[in-house]
Amino acid sequence: MSAPTSRVVSDSRLIAASPAAVFALISDPSRHREIDGSGMVQNSRDGARVLSLGSRFRMDMKMGPIPYRMSNTVVEFEQDRLIAWAHFGGHRWRYAIEEAEDGCLVTESFDWSTAKSPKFIELMSYPAKNHRAIVATLDRLERLFSKDA
Repeated sequence: MSAPTSRVVSDSRLIAASPAAVFALISDPSRHREIDGSGMVQNSRDGARVLSLGSRFRMDMKMGPIPYRMSNTVVEFEQDRLIAWAHFGGHRWRYAIEEAEDGCLVTESFDWSTAKSPKFIELMSYPAKNHRAIVATLDRLERLFSKDA
């Protein structure tokens, strides 16, 4: 896990799939619920679609019993290698994918260095909570692409 002073938490996992296959899943918001380790992602409001730099997509979310909607914009993009999105709070969710011998190394990051209110994020313990969700997301991603699936 990254040091809290960097305002980025991340984790990585070797996934037994091609970078293109993993990227295709991550870059389709209609499939985010399949990999979401936080339990907050409910559905894509826009249906299946391919994202690119500048794409906007909307999600139905739920925090505990409270449903809400979130609009996101893709702010970083390299086909089959990198995608990141941000919403009105300014913080980013980023997936970096590197080719590896037995598949690809996927690094998911929660980056609040660009957040409009980074102190609020820290006071609410979101970095630690999001790191736990990142690990769970990578677990789900690994299972989806496991040879036994």
